[in-house]
Amino acid sequence: MDLIIWIRLAVRETENGLVETVAVLISMMPRMRPELKNGKLGECFKAKPDFMKAWEKWREQITKLDSSAFWVLCDHRQTREGLKNLIQIMLGNTEILCTATSHWIELYISHFLFIRPFTVGFESMYNLAQKCVKMKPMSSPHKLLRLIIGIIGENTEVVLAECSRGFGPWMVTHAIELLTARSDQADFLLHKEHDDIGGISMEELHRLVYAQVLTSHFLTWQIAPVYLTSCMRQGMSLLEVLLYRQPAQHNQLLLKNLEICRLYELDHVSSNIMKIAGVYHWKHGRKGLGVFWLQQARDEFLLNKIAQRLFDSVGKSISGESFKQWEGLIELLGSKSKPAGSLEFLHKYRDFKKLLQQVCDRKTPDAARHAADLLMLLMKNPSTPQRFWLPLLYDSLTLLSWQGRPLLNVSQTNLLLNKLQELSMASLRPGIVATDLPAEALDSVRLALATNLGRAILEEQ
Repeated sequence: MDLIIWIRLAVRETENGLVETVAVLISMMPRMRPELKNGKLGECFKAKPDFMKAWEKWREQITKLDSSAFWVLCDHRQTREGLKNLIQIMLGNTEILCTATSHWIELYISHFLFIRPFTVGFESMYNLAQKCVKMKPMSSPHKLLRLIIGIIGENTEVVLAECSRGFGPWMVTHAIELLTARSDQADFLLHKEHDDIGGISMEELHRLVYAQVLTSHFLTWQIAPVYLTSCMRQGMSLLEVLLYRQPAQHNQLLLKNLEICRLYELDHVSSNIMKIAGVYHWKHGRKGLGVFWLQQARDEFLLNKIAQRLFDSVGKSISGESFKQWEGLIELLGSKSKPAGSLEFLHKYRDFKKLLQQVCDRKTPDAARHAADLLMLLMKNPSTPQRFWLPLLYDSLTLLSWQGRPLLNVSQTNLLLNKLQELSMASLRPGIVATDLPAEALDSVRLALATNLGRAILEEQ
């Protein structure tokens, strides 16, 4: 009885010893790497000669254990077979490896761990992958696995095709950067210019395709310039088209467009975009905003046309309340835009209208005299066009009919009468610009001037 117990204890100690020995061998597996993370098994070697020596020694220890007599004392079948399988895996037994793995990728990796630990680069890796796929066939190959096989085979066309089919244009565009990193053949293939696609390379073609995808959505179009500017042949022209395509009515989008132009030094595009925005806002009634963008674009031609149109419009309705709607534009345009007659007069007339309003509100002699002096300056100024004389005088009826002492002396009144006579003669010539004044405006001004002349003569006597 004691003998049986002793035998059983010896067998159990042998089994435990075998388990511990296999565990120690697994933990001592040589690794060709600088270091391992905490919890990872193996011994690290930085130099290949040291790694090869350690590997051979490790394999000898495994072989010695495999042929040891202690296995006879291991009665537990599952323990014995399990440990034997582990030893055969570490020795690189292909049949055991195939049985122990469930996927061809696992079988493939196990070859490099236990059969071909000294493999460098892509040496025979593609053939091995095909062999593993046949040994562990897949019912439905995953797109990533097809891509891996293409990479292992160093087939650039296959890799690009799988990227395009399985992952889309983003993957293709960025995979090219990896493919050309250390492969002269791939670099030549992807950078070679092809006449049949406009003289661009495959790399530029795929970037343009991805940029086109980005431009199709309002949330991603702003990323497209990054890819377009990297395309030397057609990228910049397509970027200009993209910027011109953006709607001009949205201010934030317009500012973003201009920022992109600034980043990529597209000054001429920036100027054209501001012109387009200016014309758009002007045509849709936002005249102040239109003038602002045209000024930013420094489009003197259009600004002068607007100034001329403004000048003509004000000339027709200068005596009415409609002048107020033009006052802001006059201020915005400034006096630098100089069509025929110059906007300098409109600025002075704006000041005259404000002063005249003060006269009507306060009825103060000082304000009235100041307004009369400004009227004479306007009428004497050569920059005041003839078609503005009558509206100016009609606006000044309050000054001409002032209840107190006459505001204009005899010589000033005669000057205005001469202007009025000259205007009457000019009205007989064709091409005179009509105003929106009442039909009796000329007679009212003539009567007011005659009355003022009489009062001025009496005042001087």
